Amino acid sequence: MRRLGRGVWLGLAVLVLSGATRPAEQPSPVLIAGVPHIRQEPDFCGEACVAMALRKLGYDVGQRAVFDRTGLDPRLGRGAYTAELKRAVDAFGFRSGPVWFKVRVANAPAELERHLQALYADIARGVPSIVCMHYDRSPGAPEHFRLVLGFDRATNEIIFHEPAQAVGAYKRMPATRFLELWPLKYDRGTWTVIRIALEPGQMDVPGPQGGVTLAAHAQHVMKLKAKEQLPDGYPTRIVGPFLVIGDESPARVEHHAQTVEWTVDHLKKEFKMREPPHVIDVWLLGSRESYVDNAMRLFGMPPRSPYGYFVAQQQALIMNIGTGGGTLVHELVHPFIAASFPSAPAWFNEGLASLYEAVREKDGQFWGVSNWRLVGLKRAIRAGKLPSFETMAGDSDAGFYTSNTGYAQARYLLFYLQEKGLLHRYYDQFSAGVRADPTGYKTLVKVLGEPNMARFEKQWQAWALALEGS
Repeated sequence: MRRLGRGVWLGLAVLVLSGATRPAEQPSPVLIAGVPHIRQEPDFCGEACVAMALRKLGYDVGQRAVFDRTGLDPRLGRGAYTAELKRAVDAFGFRSGPVWFKVRVANAPAELERHLQALYADIARGVPSIVCMHYDRSPGAPEHFRLVLGFDRATNEIIFHEPAQAVGAYKRMPATRFLELWPLKYDRGTWTVIRIALEPGQMDVPGPQGGVTLAAHAQHVMKLKAKEQLPDGYPTRIVGPFLVIGDESPARVEHHAQTVEWTVDHLKKEFKMREPPHVIDVWLLGSRESYVDNAMRLFGMPPRSPYGYFVAQQQALIMNIGTGGGTLVHELVHPFIAASFPSAPAWFNEGLASLYEAVREKDGQFWGVSNWRLVGLKRAIRAGKLPSFETMAGDSDAGFYTSNTGYAQARYLLFYLQEKGLLHRYYDQFSAGVRADPTGYKTLVKVLGEPNMARFEKQWQAWALALEGS
């Protein structure tokens, strides 16, 4: 992105004149014109103000990008306060100078007027200011950031962008009301006036950030809190697009979060999978009682699995982590498949997730190991009730989910490909050619290099029967 020096604002403060100017006429407004207006997201009034100023300078920056430079922990679920906003302003390259000013109550009118005239002087030379003030005159009105862009001495009004309103550009407020709302009366004898001047220096504006940002997490946490869905005392941790939430100790939740991080890293590195494009909650409950209670509280229905499941409508995973971490890894695979291989049939989606519900690291790679599904698979093989791979792959998703053998057969087919060093090749070729081969069966034949699939399936069944494990 281009960099702008201190002279960029020259000429931006314009005198709005009507007709010929004569000494007897009233003074005209002084205004920084052409500043785009941005309506804030919840609690992002300051972030929106900074983004408006950056847009005026020609930078394509949104309020979320401003939040991401505040250094604020998004798990707090709020927008930036003054100190954090100043940190972002300075990081972008503005020279904000002093921000907090003390006003003695005994001499408030004169001191407030002095600060107002300093604000006017900056506007006259093309420098806008963000002010922190009370939103309105109502008792308990919240503090709020506004971007001041002009003043009109003829009407004694302040001209500003109001981020809280959809139609908030170049609003006007009487200077008397502005001076009433501006001071923050934290102390009885001394008030505080806050003004962040946005004078460009050596600007440093990075390009757009991909993926789920910290600001996206902050907005998501705000929504959870607004719905009263995030209980007090539940530790949280952010891992990429995932917000990990637990009811156990912070140390236990951190341990589970490391499992999430480990899974995310391997899926991205080994399969080149893309992260989900939105925040996904990962609710990890330490007991069956908590698992059931939270499922009812969050989703209005009892759990449909004793271990855990994904709720697509709420973009949330919920699980009884007391039953072990296998379900956690299994469920994490699904949103990655949805983001990276959305047309994958159920057999492959569930087969890969099931492969990693019992997993370890081998030579730096994810490595599925034998698990409890092997018993049912062997029983079906011995009873002659296992369908061919062509039948399994060609079945509908609904048919797969009602099958007694689908999960086990799909898992151990992918287990076999893993053991032969073919799993990643199969994933790459299947996902790239899914339009021509929506079931993946033709790709399987190609990757195996085995034209006689009946012979292969007999060999595979003998291999599966010889496997050891639970």
